[in-house]
Amino acid sequence: MKQKLFDTISAYEHIIICRHERPDPDAIGSQAGLARLIERNTGKKVQLAGDEEPSLSFLSDMDTIDDTTFLESLVIVCDTANTGRIDDERYKNARELFKIDHHPVVDDYTPLAWVDPTFSSTSEMIVHWFDEIAAPQGWELDGECARLLFAGIVGDTGRFSHPNTTARTFKAVQLLYEREFDVRHLFNEMDKKPLALLRLEGEVLSGFALSENGVGVITLSQEQLRKYQVSVNESSAITHSVANVEGIVAWVTFVELEDKSYRVRLRSKGPIINEMASRFQGGGHPLAAGATAENDEERMQVIEQLEEVCKTYRT
Repeated sequence: MKQKLFDTISAYEHIIICRHERPDPDAIGSQAGLARLIERNTGKKVQLAGDEEPSLSFLSDMDTIDDTTFLESLVIVCDTANTGRIDDERYKNARELFKIDHHPVVDDYTPLAWVDPTFSSTSEMIVHWFDEIAAPQGWELDGECARLLFAGIVGDTGRFSHPNTTARTFKAVQLLYEREFDVRHLFNEMDKKPLALLRLEGEVLSGFALSENGVGVITLSQEQLRKYQVSVNESSAITHSVANVEGIVAWVTFVELEDKSYRVRLRSKGPIINEMASRFQGGGHPLAAGATAENDEERMQVIEQLEEVCKTYRT
């Protein structure tokens, strides 16, 4: 399938690359990194689809794409396990569709799919693909492409601290480090935190507590988001603020949306949580997943089930 990806790219003059909604660094890093790689080595026109995400604008901007362009284009979807999360429904109009993803399979939405959950990130997959398939064909990977893919790997591995980090991950990072890009500036951009977000984080942490089963719960209300002028996507930074609390086994962050539903972010130090997330319109990795709670009743159900998962894990 890796060779098929190269052959399929070679067959098209116009390519559109999509990724999931509410993007993280790996979504945009893999999307824009692959686009850069193709453009620099083939001269083909490659466009990026999806809504702009201001907090990640230091990585790449998105393109404005006409509806008719999709009809004659190869569309590559990066880092997206299910169709409901693809951040441009016009992918359905593509002449051909290819999926590159490191999440466990949720939707088999195209027969052209390279999916491998053993990789830390989709960005790492692209580095591996370059090294194994594209480089032997004479392709080169420049500093800007390296910057984008490095950001994706750093984001999804938690700076190489998550268990998805492998020797293969560091091999990919070594290849990227051999190119020239400003690593310090990139880390500064990724770590930058608005003062308002820091104050919201302080308010949340002041009342944070653990249950007997080692479960932590963070709930961000619309009132708090408005008070501190923090976007839903920016609030994701708060999820990691409790990761090193002594005794924590798993935790969940609920972010209230305007329709009173909740975006659910689940993280774990050991218990498998993506199966639980799938019961709430979600999914993801075994130790990091996302879901949706339609109301407060479902929010409580998520907490109850997470408590049970952690209780079972501890016994």
